[in-house]
Amino acid sequence: MAVTIWHNPRCSKSRQTLALLDAPEVRLYLKDPPSVAEITQALALLDMAPIELMRTGETLFKELGLSKSEDGATLIDAMAQNPILIERPIVFANGKAAIGRPPEAVLAII
Repeated sequence: MAVTIWHNPRCSKSRQTLALLDAPEVRLYLKDPPSVAEITQALALLDMAPIELMRTGETLFKELGLSKSEDGATLIDAMAQNPILIERPIVFANGKAAIGRPPEAVLAII
C-alpha cells in the first residue's frame, strides 16, 4: 500500500501526522507544488469544495484579493500557483485522501 503525504515540515500538525505513518512517500508540496489536476483530484478524493481546502487565514489569501465566494477554478489555480494556501497535511492512501487535522483523521484511510 503506497501512502503519500503532502507535507510541510514547519507545520506541527503535518509533523504529527507524518509520525503516525509507516514509511510514506513525502512530498514537500511547498517546493514541489501540486498541479491544477492534482489539486482537482485531491478535492474529489476529499469530497470537498475548493474553498474548504484553502487556508483562508493566510495573509496571501487576502493579498491576492481572494474571497470565499470565488469560483472553484480560480481558487484551484490560486492553490497551484501559491501552495501555501493549501490546507495541510493531506495524506493519500488506498484511493482515498484525508487531511491530518487532527492527525489521527488520516488513520481511517490507511
